[in-house]
Amino acid sequence: MGVKTMLPSYELGFYALTVTCAVVYSGSGIFEASRDSMNRKAFRDGIKPGWHYFGRKMDVADFEWVMWFTSFRNVIIFALSGHVLFGKICSMTVPQHRAVVYMLYGILAVLGSMGLVYLMIILSHCLVLYSVALAKQKWLCYVAGLCCLASFKVEPFSSWQSGFVTGAFDLQDVLFYGGSGFTIMRCMSFALESSERKEGIYSIFDLLKYNFYLPFFFFGPVMTFDQFYAQVSTRELSRKDDEMKNIRVHALLHVGAIIAVDIFFHFFYILTLPSDLKFVNRLSDWSLAGLAYSNLVYDWVKAAVMFGVINTIARLDHLDPPQPPKCITMLYVFAETHFDRGINDWLCKYVYDHIGENHDNIMKELMATIATFAVTTLWLGPCEIVYIWSFFNCFGLNFELWVQKFFQQETFAKLEAKMSAATSRRIRAAFGAANFWAIVLYNILALNSLEFALLVTKRLLLTGFPLSTLSIWFITYCGVQLIKERERILAIEEEKCDKAKVE
Repeated sequence: MGVKTMLPSYELGFYALTVTCAVVYSGSGIFEASRDSMNRKAFRDGIKPGWHYFGRKMDVADFEWVMWFTSFRNVIIFALSGHVLFGKICSMTVPQHRAVVYMLYGILAVLGSMGLVYLMIILSHCLVLYSVALAKQKWLCYVAGLCCLASFKVEPFSSWQSGFVTGAFDLQDVLFYGGSGFTIMRCMSFALESSERKEGIYSIFDLLKYNFYLPFFFFGPVMTFDQFYAQVSTRELSRKDDEMKNIRVHALLHVGAIIAVDIFFHFFYILTLPSDLKFVNRLSDWSLAGLAYSNLVYDWVKAAVMFGVINTIARLDHLDPPQPPKCITMLYVFAETHFDRGINDWLCKYVYDHIGENHDNIMKELMATIATFAVTTLWLGPCEIVYIWSFFNCFGLNFELWVQKFFQQETFAKLEAKMSAATSRRIRAAFGAANFWAIVLYNILALNSLEFALLVTKRLLLTGFPLSTLSIWFITYCGVQLIKERERILAIEEEKCDKAKVE
């Protein structure tokens, strides 16, 4: 049935009220648990002094978030401010050479922060993959690129290369592996795009301009080479109507999100609580479900803030970078689940869509997802928890297609045709609710721990059955219906825009 199927307003109002009450009830349980556990010895490393005048300590269990706003804050502000300043001067004076200025500034920033040896390591990998691109053989680009990526992700090659970088500071490992990993993905994109170019090949300077664009260098996102090349090659720079206003609005939203997370961490210890399974096991099923879901929402917010800040800089440079990830609250299908849209776009273009084609054939889809998650596993760094995460998400993506094919059989197709559109939407939402929790359970494996994921699964599906299981499923069903309603409204608005353009 179509996405434009409408439900009665009173039914949607009931769904909204139900979800709101459930969120408040679950949140109150997490708040009480956070308050009661503030001074526990087991949480001493994860909770530090915060707002004394409110009598609250702060959850500091997330290394990345703390790093960004303490030791790395001044570096980020200084480096990106310099990039914006030089980029603005260049775009006003010699816009045709702005990519060269970005490259030079990026190289100097990498040299100043990580040293000459690290810069030489990065340049050597760029040179290797550029040389491979000269052969114009896609299979060779894949092999060389994945081998280079493995040299940063697999021992002993990883330690061997990092050992060349002398000196030590708090962020060295983060910057080393971040810049190295994203460099290889960019170089592979360059090599694959070069192999498809009919006449000639892009120059080594095109690769360096692409790779050393500073806002993307250490933390991404990855913009595929064809998009970056087309955008930085534009000589006539212009802004769309209200573009600067939108950039300022998005910048303020990111600042607001940072403040909101800081406030949230003073009252809800969602990252530290899962570290003590004995304490968490005493929580109610509702609070435990809310805790698991909150971890996914927070990880999305973290990704949205990081990529949002970087994307704001890129938009000031007249680029159109990959969008932030879709909010986890709006997801109930595995095909849309990702926290880095740049890596997702890269994987879809060069692996998933390349092998799976239209994603309608079961065997091709299986091969495409296995290949995609094999590359993803290498990108994340092979280890036991990543293997488990990859397996379950690969299974979930394929299981969606299997269920879809099963219910497309003639018997079920005729049965659905006899139903009203609203009834079909309700049935589909029920399946979507089950899928929603599969996404949550599969992804907290990587965000927390295998033990916490197993505890949540056991409580929600076994010891909590049937009351907790069915009630949480129903709450999730209500949420999925609200998501579907939003999708319906967006589809109608998009159709109106298309009609207006035609007229």
